[in-house]
Amino acid sequence: MTINTDSQEKLALYRRMQVIRLTEEELARCHQRGLVLGACHTYVGEEAIAPSVCAHLGPDDPVFSTHRGHGHALAKGAHPRELMAELFGRETGLSRGRGGSMHLFSPEIGMMGTSGIVGPCILQACGGGYSSKLMQTGRVAVAFFGDGAVNNGAFHEGLNMAAIWKLPVLFICENNQFATEIPFAYASGNPSVGNRGAAYGLPGFELDGNDALTIHKVAGEAVARARAGGGPTLIECKTYRTRAHAEGMGDFTYRTREDVDAWKQKCPIARLRQQLIADKTATAAELDAIDAEVKAMVDESRQFAEASAWPKAEDATRHVYCEQPSPPRSKVRDFAPAASPETREITYTQATHEALSEEMAKNPRIFVMGEGIGVRGGNFKTTAGLFEKFGPVRLCDTPISERGFVGLACGAAMTGTRPVIDFMFADFVLDSVGEIVNQIAKMQYMSSGRLKMPVLLRGCIGIGHSAATHHSGSYYAMYGQVPGLRVVVPSNPFDAKGLLKRALNSDDPVLFLEHRELLTVKGTVPTEEYEIEFGKAAVVRTGKDVTVVALARMVHQTLSVCDELERDGISVEVVDPRTVLPLDVETILKSVAKTGRLLIVDEPPASCGFAGEIAAQVAAHGFNDLDAPIYRLNGAFAPTPYSPPLEGAVVPSPQAIAKTIRELMEE
Repeated sequence: MTINTDSQEKLALYRRMQVIRLTEEELARCHQRGLVLGACHTYVGEEAIAPSVCAHLGPDDPVFSTHRGHGHALAKGAHPRELMAELFGRETGLSRGRGGSMHLFSPEIGMMGTSGIVGPCILQACGGGYSSKLMQTGRVAVAFFGDGAVNNGAFHEGLNMAAIWKLPVLFICENNQFATEIPFAYASGNPSVGNRGAAYGLPGFELDGNDALTIHKVAGEAVARARAGGGPTLIECKTYRTRAHAEGMGDFTYRTREDVDAWKQKCPIARLRQQLIADKTATAAELDAIDAEVKAMVDESRQFAEASAWPKAEDATRHVYCEQPSPPRSKVRDFAPAASPETREITYTQATHEALSEEMAKNPRIFVMGEGIGVRGGNFKTTAGLFEKFGPVRLCDTPISERGFVGLACGAAMTGTRPVIDFMFADFVLDSVGEIVNQIAKMQYMSSGRLKMPVLLRGCIGIGHSAATHHSGSYYAMYGQVPGLRVVVPSNPFDAKGLLKRALNSDDPVLFLEHRELLTVKGTVPTEEYEIEFGKAAVVRTGKDVTVVALARMVHQTLSVCDELERDGISVEVVDPRTVLPLDVETILKSVAKTGRLLIVDEPPASCGFAGEIAAQVAAHGFNDLDAPIYRLNGAFAPTPYSPPLEGAVVPSPQAIAKTIRELMEE
């Protein structure tokens, strides 16, 4: 293969490889000294790869990486000072001390983060590529990952999505032959990674991962092809890490010392040095001068990192949510207005459809992904007609790969666009719970607020229509335990439109859960645009004897018995929290202070649930206002059955609600 890299590029490549090698060796010594506080996964032996790829990238081209990411950060332009300071846990580190070895962020130079979980970087790079395609920026996204990731579902889903949408993405597999301590030869039925590209309809290459110049050439061609609209490329670089999986771990139970020593003789830096001398790019003395200059920089970087201050303890809970959120784009309203010439009666689905259509017309960065949401308009007509209005890039039908397109949404949000994921049923998105909890919810925090995460995840919850156990889950209590998420559960068209508008302008990730039994419910909705703030409960019926807190369909079930109870002398106040996270405890406490009694009606089972959280909050902050024990009425502790008599037995009914209120009044 002819290599046409010019002299300056070769010298820059050599220098960057030495920066990585000497920094990693110093970090290994620092780990032995106790300066590195946690894990330390070095890149020693693999230095030919990241510099050769990143040489073709600009600061705006995003890179997404894995737990062995020191070399990727340094190759993208991070300074050794910031890398060392991060591993020392100092406030001057790449992630301000929040991440350590496995969580390195520098979005200012396009280093979008590394992850302690195998696989997400592949999907996030697809999101970076999708942002580039949507906004036509010409940027190319790169995912670096090890051989272990190719046996993960994220690899299949990511390459498939990139291929069908021709995304400008490079998938760089650094095959160092061991996933932690499991040999690739054992873990994979196909001994090659590069040739798998053909199975997805994209170019695939198998390269010597210690040959910097060949990697540089192939990567340059792949970047140029991606920028020109030619789509993704898979490049396997066969290499070897010559240090343990992580510093301090045993190394010779799963491989031999002889194998490691043999690979050390194939050192990629020594190989490039010999090539540069042989082709007269540089003399040995000139390369020695580069080595000395790099060593001095690394020594200074260690001194800087050691001298850097520790993060302040009071900053430990900052950046869980966006600290400078986007202001509302339209009027903020709290409660549904009465019927008037400025309102009309529309369904829940019509209300959310209006919200989405209005915001997509204003903001070209919004796009929607989901199964059947394009021409078909969605399983519940949530996007009907929008494909014709906004086109296939902004209304994108997906394969059945929930983890894939949710992970893509994370990368898209990191790179400046606003994905809306329509996952149809909440049960389906459980396949992507790792992407939601470990990636989307934590991204703002781990990046110290330098990355925003405007992801909207929407879909149906709730029991009804004999949908059985895989189409009836709610799960909002589970997601309500996750710092970084907003969890929204509207009960009527007015709330649904206003809260969806707020979600579409939020810089935080929002889980927007729509009870299937409410989609055709009609309600009064203003003709003017408006938003509803998160964390503002609604008192949907005033009363003086007992407070009932209910969500979604349970609001309607409760309201259906209030007039009957009123005739019997029981005045019920109904509070709809509207959002599970944040939860408006203050409004609930005010109501309980007035009535002295509290019942929480919740469709899912009671165990570790939403009703228990409200009960705990009221017991802690409103105990003196209670005239009776707190009651909970929940669904049965069972999966959802199919047959109507069975289905009806596992969800709170109006009759059960009325009976429980009467019992509470007797306390």
